[in-house]
Amino acid sequence: MAKQNGSATDSIVVVQAKTNGPQEAADEIARQLAAADLAMLVVFVSPFYDPKEFIAELSRQMPDVPIFGCTTAGELSPGGWDEDSVVAMGFNAADFVIAARPLFDLATFRVDHGRSMCTELQNEFAQRTEHCDHTDDSFGLLFIDGMCQREETIMSAIYASLGDIPVVGGSAGDGLRFEKSWIFYGGEAFTNAAVLILIRTRLPFRTFKCDHFEPTSTKMVVTEADIEHRIVKELNAEPAALEYSRAVGLSDSKLELFSFAAHPVLVRVGGAYYARSIQRTNPDGSLQFFCAIDEGMVLTVARERDPIDVTSRLLQELTEDLGEVSMFIGFECVLRRLDVEQRQLSREMSELYRRNKVIGFQTYGEQYRSMHVNQTLTGIAIGKRAVAPQ
Repeated sequence: MAKQNGSATDSIVVVQAKTNGPQEAADEIARQLAAADLAMLVVFVSPFYDPKEFIAELSRQMPDVPIFGCTTAGELSPGGWDEDSVVAMGFNAADFVIAARPLFDLATFRVDHGRSMCTELQNEFAQRTEHCDHTDDSFGLLFIDGMCQREETIMSAIYASLGDIPVVGGSAGDGLRFEKSWIFYGGEAFTNAAVLILIRTRLPFRTFKCDHFEPTSTKMVVTEADIEHRIVKELNAEPAALEYSRAVGLSDSKLELFSFAAHPVLVRVGGAYYARSIQRTNPDGSLQFFCAIDEGMVLTVARERDPIDVTSRLLQELTEDLGEVSMFIGFECVLRRLDVEQRQLSREMSELYRRNKVIGFQTYGEQYRSMHVNQTLTGIAIGKRAVAPQ
């Protein structure tokens, strides 16, 4: 099965494939985009497909198109929320100029590595965009291995190097297995890697961040932690799982992924609150986080708001700001999806995304400017191409 959203003359053409195998999926994507003149293709691929087979076959069929992307914990498709599919976005060469660089071996990544990569990328980007006029503007997309636990360090290096170019993106997923996620670059699939894409366009755009939580007065302080591995051992000088359970009103024996999805904690940074999600409880009663933590960090228990209302309001505000939106490129935490599912609002959220053309994937973490966050929808709203006066 294949679906297409838009024509080859659109600024961004979206296609989707749901087939039995990776080669068939690649064939469907390539066939639908054969007529398009693309600056690049971005693919979000379910772990249902073998990532190496898929990207090798797609690159073979589209050898002249740069292809980037990653594996997912779910897809944001033209029909709304989906799974076991491939969603591809073709960026029209008439509206976009791109340059990209990979980062490999993230386990040994240092800030100077990131700065060196960004300098090389900016030099190439400047050469490619020197013909663009003064109305053009730039943004970045970042896809990163969701199992690397290095997002904050990488984001910090990139943010310090790119100046005023805003970056959004997502951490690659592996369904709900949390075993191995993959990044696509140069016709290959990599783990322990990331890819940063700089994009210049004359189309109007806005970055965005959306979550449906607000802070309460209940606080917890991280009093013991394994910082390198994002493990909190003690909160308020008590075993972490026990103290978290007490603070949010749960029995520690019932802690599971759905519990953490419904009860994230918040961290205050620069006057704003950002969600920090827990991945699991370890056998010793410690808590494994999706985001960086530190001893002395203050965690605030969150209170939920209506996710449909909050998201709908944001999409409407962005539409009014841009005049008209051709697409919302979105990166949504898989725990946000699980929370919405628990509240039996899946159909409403999926329909909201379908109606507003929110396209992207569900993640193990989201990037927004200098921040790595959880349980959030981040992304970029792309306006429509101006129509020349008759």
